[in-house]
Amino acid sequence: MANHASALKADRKNRRRRMTNRSNRSNLRTFLRKFNEQLQSGKAEDARNSLPALYSEIDTAKRKKALSENAAARQKSRLTRSLNTALSSGEKA
Repeated sequence: MANHASALKADRKNRRRRMTNRSNRSNLRTFLRKFNEQLQSGKAEDARNSLPALYSEIDTAKRKKALSENAAARQKSRLTRSLNTALSSGEKA
C-alpha cells in the first residue's frame, strides 16, 4: 500500500479510472453480445437496425480511451463484415 500523500492520491485516481473503464467496457460488451445474438438467431434486419447504436457505443469507448483507435476501427469492420455475410446468406435461402 502507498505511504506518501501523492501515492495515496494516485491510488485513489487509479481506482476511480478503473471503475469507469470497467463500466465502459462492460457497456460495449453488452451491445456486442446483443448484436451477435441477433445475428446468430437469424434476425439480420434487427442487427442492421442496431448497428448505428453499436457504432456509437464503440466510438464512445474509443473517445473515453477504453478502446484504442485501431481496435475500434477493427471491430467496426468485422461487425459490418459479419452483418453483410448474414444478410447475403439470408437472401440466398
